[in-house]
Amino acid sequence: MKSFSVRLYASYTDADLLQALRADDEGAFEEIYKRYCYRLFTVAYRKLKQREEAEELVQDLLADLWSRRASLQIQQLDQYLFSAVRYRIINFIKSRKLKSGYELYCQLHASSSTANTENFLALNDLNDALLAGVENLPEKSRQVFQLSRLEHCTVPEISVRVNLSEKTVEYHLTKALKLLRSYLRDFLVLTLSLFTFLQ
Repeated sequence: MKSFSVRLYASYTDADLLQALRADDEGAFEEIYKRYCYRLFTVAYRKLKQREEAEELVQDLLADLWSRRASLQIQQLDQYLFSAVRYRIINFIKSRKLKSGYELYCQLHASSSTANTENFLALNDLNDALLAGVENLPEKSRQVFQLSRLEHCTVPEISVRVNLSEKTVEYHLTKALKLLRSYLRDFLVLTLSLFTFLQ
């Protein structure tokens, strides 16, 4: 009896199958499934190049056809199904692009935040090292350096303020810069060694 009903549905036109489908005929749905499933899958697979996604897309489309069978206004079954599968393919590709774009944005944002944080910390460390270096300078050299680099005084202005000749001011400034360069070089070497060790 089963084989007879299978042969019966196979002889139905698409219009007959749609009419039977609207009347909740599961046999009609099975025939639509057999008739169109592979063809729809072929279209989806050709576009997506992924078997699982193509199969899932077609399964969802046919499940939707069954669940909305009473309310769907379909004139031509084949046109409806192939249009619906193309529409779903487009939506799937859009959502995949959106997802990959969002993931890329998150990765870039995370790496940018990490880089900004690391740069900020490194700048703070360097600033702290510079201040510590200035504190370690001999008193006159420190005074001259602070007036020159922090208060932006000229050599003649510093000369008047600290009561030293301009030549002596230049000497202290040169000495301060040399000592700071050496101190910061040692700091950077130590920091780099520690960073390499922690890697």
